[in-house]
Amino acid sequence: MKVVNPETVGLDTKALKNIREYLDETYVKDGKYVGTMTLVSRNGEVAYLDSLGMMDRENAKPMQEDAIFRIYSMSKAITSIAIMQLLEKSKFRLDDPVYWYIPSWKNLRVYQSGIYPNFISSKPKRHMTIRDLLCHTSGLTYDFMYRTNVDAAYRKTKVQQSETLEEFVETLASLPLEFSPGDKWNYSVSTDVLGYLVEVFSGMKLEEYFKENIFNPLEMRDTSFSCPEDKLDRLSALYEHNPQGQPRLLEIPFLNTKMASGGGGLFSTMTDYHNFCYMLLHQGEFKGKRLIGRKTLELMTANHLPNNQDLTEMSESAFSETPYAGVGFGLGFSVMLDPAKSQSLSDAGEFGWGGAASTVFFINPEEDMFVIFLTQLLPSSTYQVRRELRSLIYSALKPK
Repeated sequence: MKVVNPETVGLDTKALKNIREYLDETYVKDGKYVGTMTLVSRNGEVAYLDSLGMMDRENAKPMQEDAIFRIYSMSKAITSIAIMQLLEKSKFRLDDPVYWYIPSWKNLRVYQSGIYPNFISSKPKRHMTIRDLLCHTSGLTYDFMYRTNVDAAYRKTKVQQSETLEEFVETLASLPLEFSPGDKWNYSVSTDVLGYLVEVFSGMKLEEYFKENIFNPLEMRDTSFSCPEDKLDRLSALYEHNPQGQPRLLEIPFLNTKMASGGGGLFSTMTDYHNFCYMLLHQGEFKGKRLIGRKTLELMTANHLPNNQDLTEMSESAFSETPYAGVGFGLGFSVMLDPAKSQSLSDAGEFGWGGAASTVFFINPEEDMFVIFLTQLLPSSTYQVRRELRSLIYSALKPK
């Protein structure tokens, strides 16, 4: 990937060098992160691209630019763009009830008490809409929350290990919601349901739709729901935080997933995700190809939480890929509302998300800049590197 002189795009070269020094001294030298890759793009040019450490510690393979990463929940942004492409074709409206397209969801109930399968539940205040899925105000949850009897039921039924998206949504139909749709914010499998709806509205399998409408136009040649055998030598090893010592290698059979998880199932590279972020920052266009409309992106990156609330006011989630204070949520992205309240360097309007293996991207339209950080350490809550990166990168901006 071509890298320009940072000074030509208003970034201080010396300040950017602090990124490498900090990451190496704080995380990589002592093995907290086995390897990392960081990219900063401004004014349409890559101004910083740096790799540290190993992509595979056990085989002593240095991190390389074409390394393939499990991006987990950074898949959500791609699925959100896909569903909104279909909105632009008037396949649905944001306020459509989900049960119009998943009939078994017409009589979803809200948890009151009990344990699986003996729940006491009540009728929701209103039906779940497609907007609720995009905003994570649906009442759905994740099996790893370990907070309520509903997420315990997700584990008991193994709903997130479903063989197909059809089986996945039908199992969810039998489980209660955490709350009435729209009442609260809770990080959840909502985006996986959106992946199913992409199939319903397009008549195509999810990966087929992604390839034709997103990956091919964006030249994302290495992004898919599995890592082909001929690319396994480029796949970064996955590690788990170990409080007693070096991160543990995880042998996850994740190379050929059965259910296409739009919420967390994609593999990708720095080059591929750079192209995706470039499109998002440049009003839906990439190399003269228009993937989504400017007004659609403006809608997606506005705060959709009621009364412009932030996540501290609406969330009951035990986990998220973003801090809550000063941050709202749009249609598939977190949205910075108040940098002072969030206590981080940023601008109102910055949007992005992260992934379970500590990856993150954020896009700042005000500064015409985006940042991507890739590594492979579970869980993403282990270290505060996302906030630290903001300090390191925003401090490199030169006076206007």
